[in-house]
Amino acid sequence: MPLLDGQKLIVTGGASGIGAATARRMADEGAAVSLLDLDEQGATEIAGEIQGHSVVVDVTDADAVERAVADAAKRMGGLTGIFNNAGVGHLKPLHTYSEKEFDHLVAVNLKGVFNGIRAAVPHLRDAGGGSIVNMASVSGLRPTRGEAPYAAAKAGAIALTMSAALEYGPDNIRANCVSPGFIATPLTEFALREDSYRDSIRKATPLGREGDPIEIANVVVFLCSPLASYVTGQNIVVDGGSMLPSSQVDHLLSGLLRVLGE
Repeated sequence: MPLLDGQKLIVTGGASGIGAATARRMADEGAAVSLLDLDEQGATEIAGEIQGHSVVVDVTDADAVERAVADAAKRMGGLTGIFNNAGVGHLKPLHTYSEKEFDHLVAVNLKGVFNGIRAAVPHLRDAGGGSIVNMASVSGLRPTRGEAPYAAAKAGAIALTMSAALEYGPDNIRANCVSPGFIATPLTEFALREDSYRDSIRKATPLGREGDPIEIANVVVFLCSPLASYVTGQNIVVDGGSMLPSSQVDHLLSGLLRVLGE
C-alpha cells in the first residue's frame, strides 16, 4: 500500500525545486495534493502533472493563505497535512540589508510558516489529526555569513515547529521540520555553475556532493506517513554530513596521516 494512501496534503512553494519534488513524491505515494504558490504557471504545470490543483497565493498574506487552505481542503474533501515549504533567500553582509529586505525575508520564511500552521490546524482537527512539516535550514542551526535575516527566520521556524508540536499533540497533530544543507535547486544553480563554488561545497560535505530535491522530499513523505506516527517536535537535518566537520581540528587528521605515511 502506498505510504500516503488517502491523505490530502498541501505544499506551499510547490511550483519548483524541493516543493515540486515533494508534491510529485506525495502523489506517487497515493496522496491528493494541492499546491500554493505565487508562480501560477509553474504551480499549474506541476498540479496538472500529478492530477492535483493549484492556488495562487502569497504566503505572507494571512487572510489569503486561510482562504487558499480552505479552498484546497474543500476540493480535496478535507486536509490531513501541510508542508510549509515556501521560502526566499539572499546573500550579503548583515549591515547592508535594508529594513525592507529584512522584513521580506522574515515575512516569507517565518511568518509564512505561521500563516500555514494557523490556516491548517482547524482542518487537521476536523480530520482527527494530521501532520505539519515546516521547511527550516541548517542556517537556522549555525551562523552563516551573509544570511543573517534568513538564518534568524529559519531558527524561528524551528522554534515555532516545536511550539506547534507541544500545543497540538493532544489533537493528534504532529509537527516537525526539515533542515536541508546545500541542495541543487533553481535557487542554487548559480553556485553550482561555478567550478570553485561547486568544488568548495563538495569538499565541505562528507558525502562529497550536493543534495538532490528528491532527498528532501523523501524525508517529508516519511514525516507525513504512518511510519512517523510517534515523531513530533523534531528537526531533521538532511545535509550529507556538512554540519559535522570542525574547522578547528579537521586539519589535524590529514597532518597525522601524512606523518604516519597513510
